[in-house]
Amino acid sequence: MLKGFFHVPKAVNEPVKSYAPNSPERAAVLAAYKEMWNAKIDVPLYIGSEEIRTGNTKTMSAPHDHQHIVGTYHLAEKSHIEGAIKTALTSRTAWANMAWEQRAGIFLKAAELIAGPYRAKINAVTMIAQSKSIYQAEIDASCELIDFLRFNVEYMTQIYSEQPKSNSDMWNRVEYRPLEGFVYAITPFNFTAIAGNLPASAALMGNVVVWKPAATQVYSANLLMQIFKEAGLPDGVINMVMGDSAMVTETLLASPDFAGVHFTGSTGVFNDIWAKIGTNISKYKTYPRIVGETGGKDFIIAHPSANSKQVSTGIARGAFEYQGQKCSAASRVYVPQSLWPAIKSELEADLKSMKMGSPEDMSNFITAVISEASFDKLAKFIDQAKKDTDAEVIIGGNYDKSKGYFIEPTVILTTNPKYTTMETELFGPVVTIYVYEDAKWAETLKLVDTTSEYALTGAVFSQDRYAIEEATVALQNAAGNFYINDKPTGAVVGMQPFGGARGSGTNDKAGSMQNLLRWTSARTIKETFVTPTDYRYPFLGE
Repeated sequence: MLKGFFHVPKAVNEPVKSYAPNSPERAAVLAAYKEMWNAKIDVPLYIGSEEIRTGNTKTMSAPHDHQHIVGTYHLAEKSHIEGAIKTALTSRTAWANMAWEQRAGIFLKAAELIAGPYRAKINAVTMIAQSKSIYQAEIDASCELIDFLRFNVEYMTQIYSEQPKSNSDMWNRVEYRPLEGFVYAITPFNFTAIAGNLPASAALMGNVVVWKPAATQVYSANLLMQIFKEAGLPDGVINMVMGDSAMVTETLLASPDFAGVHFTGSTGVFNDIWAKIGTNISKYKTYPRIVGETGGKDFIIAHPSANSKQVSTGIARGAFEYQGQKCSAASRVYVPQSLWPAIKSELEADLKSMKMGSPEDMSNFITAVISEASFDKLAKFIDQAKKDTDAEVIIGGNYDKSKGYFIEPTVILTTNPKYTTMETELFGPVVTIYVYEDAKWAETLKLVDTTSEYALTGAVFSQDRYAIEEATVALQNAAGNFYINDKPTGAVVGMQPFGGARGSGTNDKAGSMQNLLRWTSARTIKETFVTPTDYRYPFLGE
């Protein structure tokens, strides 16, 4: 396990392709989009070497054209989940004992498959099933996932190279074992990269995994499983199951061999999982690792010295890229009175220029939200803001679900800094702005820190270095990823390890060595070369 026996290529970030008109990558992804649009795929459960089709199915459709069915997926019964546990545990011995460089080779190959022959296809399925624009699909399903796979291998080699000191008469070493049991990976709809990384990062460290992707992301999850298999991942290492969430979770957490959960999703669901683990704690063979990245109510605060155009662009991109469906998306903004007229005018112009529709039309900046349930929730908050006396919809506010789940980029202006949309996570293209008096900068920093239960991302815009320092200190607990003069989204693997605290998760920093360490259980080994044969120490002499 020591670095130096094998040369591992140093990880570099995957370049983002432009998809400009007439570019070869644009033509390739549009061709893949058309092919997959009509493919009508049938997604099985992947348990060991088996592809299980239960006959109990649900359909998959594109959020921007919800009447168009792109495929079906099969739902597991409890017996299938129990079978997935058994299969994973059966596979564990061989996988855990496999040399680390062999495991690394599998995931490095998966990265290259995504970078090359599967790039257009994985972007296309993400565009179709998750309604991402080509740029959002490229930076997610291709670049970020490739980066996760490559950098995780580099971090693994660094972990294994960390060894204790030894003396001439003893040899000390640390063995980074996988967890004793299986890991449960629960992944969200909004990032194909997260769907790939959560099971893969645990598996890379020698663990076996039962993976449940979000129902609204099964379409691209299916392709990820095919890529992992083509890369050489042995059967049973990652088992993909779909089904009733409560049943799946209840069954997996009831197993004595449950060893950890790798989760991205809502705070409420994560809290329920944690509570169930606590209830079952005496059943487990080992204390489970609980790793979760959950909700966010992410902020932008502008200082009076800020550049208005930088702020308005940060809002436009930070709040409305991928329809605000990023856990890091800006959803509450604090603007000084002196800058508000300029920011408002610039934001109105930006949003007026944004086109909305299918991601197949690459001139569209905005596409659909993920589901009817999400649409209905967002529409309800928008309608309420139109009625409330302490809030006003100043930009957008229209919506239509006749063909797809389309919601206009919406800006709410409130006179109440604790208005519901300043505190409640909405997960959509809605941002709420509070205008503060310029002289109340320090007071507003306290407001930012105390308004939300979450602490995922946040941004400050200022040209005054003293103000930047003041905000950095005052907001040190308000965001796990803090941005200065930039939008609060777009963390890059290897550059900005991602995760938040408070109600936003355990802050185990995806895309870092810290996260991989959570999937290991270290064993210290001391070997003495000349073993003592007399119990007496020198102090016992007369």
